[in-house]
Amino acid sequence: TSAGYVANSLFGMGNPLLDISAVVDKDFLDKYSLKPNDQILAEDKHKALFDELVKKFKVEYHAGGATQNSIKIAQWMIQEPHNVGTFFGCIGKDKFGEILKQKAKETHVDAHYYEQDEEPTGTCAACITGDNRSLVANLAAANCYKKEKHLDLEENWKLVEKARVYYIAGFFLTVSVESILKVAKHASENNKLFCMNLSAPFICQFFKDSLMQVMPYIDVLFGNETEATAFAKEQDFETEDIQEIAKKAQALPKVNKKRQRIVVFTQGKDDTVMGSSKTTFPVLKIDPKDIVDTNGAGDAFVGGFLSGLVQEKPLDQCVKAAHYSANVIIRRAGCTFPEKPDFK
Repeated sequence: TSAGYVANSLFGMGNPLLDISAVVDKDFLDKYSLKPNDQILAEDKHKALFDELVKKFKVEYHAGGATQNSIKIAQWMIQEPHNVGTFFGCIGKDKFGEILKQKAKETHVDAHYYEQDEEPTGTCAACITGDNRSLVANLAAANCYKKEKHLDLEENWKLVEKARVYYIAGFFLTVSVESILKVAKHASENNKLFCMNLSAPFICQFFKDSLMQVMPYIDVLFGNETEATAFAKEQDFETEDIQEIAKKAQALPKVNKKRQRIVVFTQGKDDTVMGSSKTTFPVLKIDPKDIVDTNGAGDAFVGGFLSGLVQEKPLDQCVKAAHYSANVIIRRAGCTFPEKPDFK
């Protein structure tokens, strides 16, 4: 087997959340002042939302959390061997936590959770209207991840060292910047690939300082057009042109000079933009009526891309794999997939 196909060669760390998704109506969004397409952290006014969602609508439970989704999609694209992907995050000692552990096993991801009983396992309400999805995350346990209680432990850090490609969604910046920096510096010092995602406009706005602390270590930066625009505004790039934003993000200071930063911005059904080249990549065409649920499409895109990086494929192949996996995911409820990919 090639070097890319070894256990634990892809490492992810983030917020393990159980997705509670349902198709809702506009009244429900309005009641909780949610935008049709957004992701936010739950505030006090959203506390009742979770109960109401379960009571009023037909809900489905899926193992979720952005980073965990991407690692599991990468594993699915690679298929064999199992446990190519490692995942770290914090859960509670409860029923939802047990479900997450079970789901990780089923998808052959090597999950090592920090388990604590102060907070329950985190959940994410995915409120779906048409082909929009509004996500409200109640981090709970996910917020309790501690570097010294988990990442720093010798047996855990050994798993970090085994990896060659690292991925952490921007959402984790709200939890443990020190954990992210420890992993990012390790990647940079050893010329390994460190990847991150802008994840949400609120990350670009309210966690800008944390994001910019990590930016010099980022080899591959992902985001969608809304996040890219928010990022550009916060960075005073003075442009709304996605290609330009990608170029400027690419030019930001970087520690490891051996690798040029790659910036990849998706734009829904429009072409994907890559900052390292002047090229754009058309996404696979899909009939709108075949779209079941766009929740997880971005995570799936990243997962496909990571599967290419782990296998050391050229960038255009990584984008192809990313488009393929996103196309599969949006035809299904939640971030779920058929048994095997049909990808060449």
